Amino acid sequence: MSHPAGRVLALLEVLQARHRATAAELAGWLGVDERTVRRYAATLVELGIPVTADRGRYGGYRLHPGFKLPPLMLTDDEAVAVLLGLVVAERVGLATEQPATATALAKIRRVLPAALADRLAAVQEHLGFTLRRPEQERGPASGTLLTLAAAARHRQRVALDYRSWRGERSHRELDPYGLVFHAGRWYVTGHDHRRGEVRTFRLDRIGTVTPGEATFTVPDGFEAVAWVTRSLAGVPYQHEVEVLLETDLVAARRRIPPSVAELTATTDGVLLRARAESLPGMAALLSGLGCPFTVRQPDALRAAVAEHARRLADWAARPAGGQTPSPRRPLD
Repeated sequence: MSHPAGRVLALLEVLQARHRATAAELAGWLGVDERTVRRYAATLVELGIPVTADRGRYGGYRLHPGFKLPPLMLTDDEAVAVLLGLVVAERVGLATEQPATATALAKIRRVLPAALADRLAAVQEHLGFTLRRPEQERGPASGTLLTLAAAARHRQRVALDYRSWRGERSHRELDPYGLVFHAGRWYVTGHDHRRGEVRTFRLDRIGTVTPGEATFTVPDGFEAVAWVTRSLAGVPYQHEVEVLLETDLVAARRRIPPSVAELTATTDGVLLRARAESLPGMAALLSGLGCPFTVRQPDALRAAVAEHARRLADWAARPAGGQTPSPRRPLD
């Protein structure tokens, strides 16, 4: 690090890694005197990097938050962590606007050593995901996410414009209790003053968000994740389903996601409550749980389970390598 420019960048790296460092400490690490440290700090300031000097016996230098991120000095391991984080965020829908993720990835790739960039490209090309972003959907705006997060932290009511799944537009006053990322989408949940109850909203359907002056208190024991998953499981469907599972709650939760059904422990087992559009689909889910069950409602689900059982019996009776029987009605 004999070149002055290298020592200036080394000073930036130290300040990024530490909250504060004295001139004497910096001089020792860089192998220069304290006067040179002051000159290097002034150079960073001239480049627009907000370095501040605190006077006094316990003073020193530190990076002050500015309007733009200063150049980040990343090790190879840190660059790998950031790049993989961006790739995963984009693939599963955790990222905000897609262009922002893509441009950040491109900037990091451009400055990676060739050998490391090639190895990371190999990882990205051959990395598979079991969870994917919903097709033809973009993430929420960064400003929307940050504004709602700040409002949730400071317990500050917001006004927002919202577009429902039907395309209907409305203006809401919301006390944001928390943010949840679930199944490839961002949600905010809180008290909706228009409806007078706790509601859940998708961030990608939110337009303008404006913080207000009113504050609020989150109800004791409120859990945003639990509320969002229960509310999504309760979206209106054609059939109301109740099934008693002869198993324990821990085993049931391993097999059934909270977005699919509400599970309640009882003296006889676990009560499954759900809303379903397809009873054959619900019959297939029940048959794969590996435990006995009793259908409480609807009666049509009993018929769907019996039909599913007949299909399984027919398929089990097929001779190995023999002629395939005539196809039955396809699964819904």
